Amino acid sequence: MSVRSRMLQGLRGFIHRRQLRSDRGFGSVEFAVLAVVVLALIFTTIQVGLYYHARKVAQSAARQGVEAGRQFGASEGDGVAQAQTFLNRFGGSVQGASVSSSGSSTEEIRITVRGSVATLVPGLTLDVVQHADAPIERWTNP
Repeated sequence: MSVRSRMLQGLRGFIHRRQLRSDRGFGSVEFAVLAVVVLALIFTTIQVGLYYHARKVAQSAARQGVEAGRQFGASEGDGVAQAQTFLNRFGGSVQGASVSSSGSSTEEIRITVRGSVATLVPGLTLDVVQHADAPIERWTNP
């Protein structure tokens, strides 16, 4: 066998071994793994946004209820009704919301809003509880 044919045969063997160890198709695997991570980050960001939005809606409902219930001549029931009205109008992100005035006294009103957050992950439950309190307006002599 001549030197040239041995070199060609060796070159063919090298190329064949190199093809067996090639990285062909590895880009698809990398993309699949990276896509899962990116999608998880996107869904986590959306879920955090839904949670904070529901929290703010519950807080706003509690504040609206306190403002309605602390006025002179108003009752705790007026505050609860106003908070419930607010949730009916704007509270789509707070699911199963309940409003209570427990913790109120003759001098202070406290409205508590409880509910759960809409989630993207089945089986995940995130609850939100927000309250607001303020003194009740009353007539006093100076």
